[in-house]
Amino acid sequence: MTTSDTITRSVTHGHPAQDSPVTALFAEWVRRTPDAPALIDGGRSWSYAELDALADAVAATLGHRVRPGELVGVCLDHSAALVAVTLAVARLGAVHLPLGPRPGERRLQAVAEKLRLACLVGDPALLPTAHRTADHLPLTVPAEGATAAATVVAAFAPSAADAVGAPAGSHYAVLTSGSTGTPKAVAVGERSLGAMLHWYRELTGLGPGDRHSLLIGVAFDPHLMELWATLTSGAALSVAPDAVRWDAGALTDWWREAGITVGVLPTPLAEPVLDRPWPAGLVLRHLSVGGDRLRRHPSPDVTAHVHNAYGPAEATVVTSVHTMAPGSGGDGPPPIGRPVPGAVLLVTDRDGRPVPRGESGELRVGGGLLALGYLDEELTARRFVPAPQGVEGVDRVYRTGDRVLMRADGVLEFLGRLDDQVKVSGVRIEPAEVEAAFERDPRVRRAVVAVRRDASGSARLLAFVEPAADGPVTGPDLLPQVREWLPEQAVPTVVRLVDGYPLDANGKVDRAALLAAEAAAPGGDADGGTATERTVLALCRELLDRPELGPLDNFFDAGGNSLAAARLLVALEESCGVRLRAPQLLRQPDLRSLAALVEAGRPHAASAS
Repeated sequence: MTTSDTITRSVTHGHPAQDSPVTALFAEWVRRTPDAPALIDGGRSWSYAELDALADAVAATLGHRVRPGELVGVCLDHSAALVAVTLAVARLGAVHLPLGPRPGERRLQAVAEKLRLACLVGDPALLPTAHRTADHLPLTVPAEGATAAATVVAAFAPSAADAVGAPAGSHYAVLTSGSTGTPKAVAVGERSLGAMLHWYRELTGLGPGDRHSLLIGVAFDPHLMELWATLTSGAALSVAPDAVRWDAGALTDWWREAGITVGVLPTPLAEPVLDRPWPAGLVLRHLSVGGDRLRRHPSPDVTAHVHNAYGPAEATVVTSVHTMAPGSGGDGPPPIGRPVPGAVLLVTDRDGRPVPRGESGELRVGGGLLALGYLDEELTARRFVPAPQGVEGVDRVYRTGDRVLMRADGVLEFLGRLDDQVKVSGVRIEPAEVEAAFERDPRVRRAVVAVRRDASGSARLLAFVEPAADGPVTGPDLLPQVREWLPEQAVPTVVRLVDGYPLDANGKVDRAALLAAEAAAPGGDADGGTATERTVLALCRELLDRPELGPLDNFFDAGGNSLAAARLLVALEESCGVRLRAPQLLRQPDLRSLAALVEAGRPHAASAS
């Protein structure tokens, strides 16, 4: 194959990767800087030496019952206990499976039945029934911290006869969403983790004196990048309080107060942060964003480098990145960039052959960052497949299912999911393209397109549009410009204006919830009360997909979570001009009380007093 053929194909290689054993790097910093802060949680901190001692104590307790290569499920939130257990499991050569503090009893029970676990670590009251009544080993870990558990045990229960373990060489495993609703576990080796961490430390310059946030949900693999990159660089982890994970204003205040210099944010939280005027006094140098499509470039006043990162759990957190320097600006969605060291990226047709640059296709990932596979051999064989002939330096690739385009310069642009495509009146439509047509209009902040099918199977498109703050707009106002970009079959038949979007457990827009709320179409005036109360009810019904909600219902009891609450705070500010803080929302017993709080905060109320 000629050099020109290689250049014109959609194949690109990252620089050679470097890696180091993560436990050895942590031990080196314990030796070099034993008294330096390693973990900060509110007013309490632990030095490298203290954290090392905590990990030793946990490892000593577990060492008689947990063997190398065995899975250890960890049900803890951000805390010294989480970090100590993570270090201890790695020190024992076992496989860390982070599940989060409240993974849901049915989900956790399904995991415990399917996977061969040595034990589950967590608050005994939150473990599945079989583990609540099993043999418990108390673990000596700190109970201090905003989200720390008061009691932590390792619970040992027998595994099912057909339960599966992790493949040899696994360092950690994480659950990813399954299309059938059953989570899939994917295992990652230490060399892949080490290579990713080496790149991230180089990218951010992370080192002694830095403060890195520990914010990403514990069930999701980017938190492992936060944790291990910090503790292998001599920097300090700073535990984010609960409220800042879903309140953009509280987040930037905390960044300033905690002196955060490097951080990671999920895209749904990053976008409102980057949309606001950038706060003065931040020492944040680097902010990595990922998990969903980033809709716009940071504003020119952002003083941190913003890295738009892309990567599935099946390829060790991050496989490509696009860096935006402070003040660089830009129009439209940022690309997902170039491969990180060790990654090989291919854009292929339906038969797995690389397409010419400039053509869209499926992104396949190969190279040293690939996971070992799923804890399911059949599924691994379907998604981790042989590399196309002629692609050097890679023998297998992971099929992401994402549709991308590689530009002539090798930079990747994310276009959407392959399985999102739908035929409308015989024309194949990509919802992401329809969304982009709406978002070209300066009156639109964001658009989400969903598909509804009737009894005959015919599809129609519905657009849920979040307007920008500048001036009133209606759905019909937006359609003339949209038609300039799309074939008539791709123009949605329904356009609804929304204040925000419901999110699923992975932080992505829940299109099914949008469609359900549209079908229910509750009438706000039927509930009486003040105009503010009706607004609050309408927003909560839409966010929670609960059209039956009434003024005496509690937001969190009705299914509200941190992500939905974040959206509600933003929606209330945009609809009513009132900025509430997360703790205020938490304290309200019902929606009528929340409405009264909003009413009291309106500008006319303040002037009247």
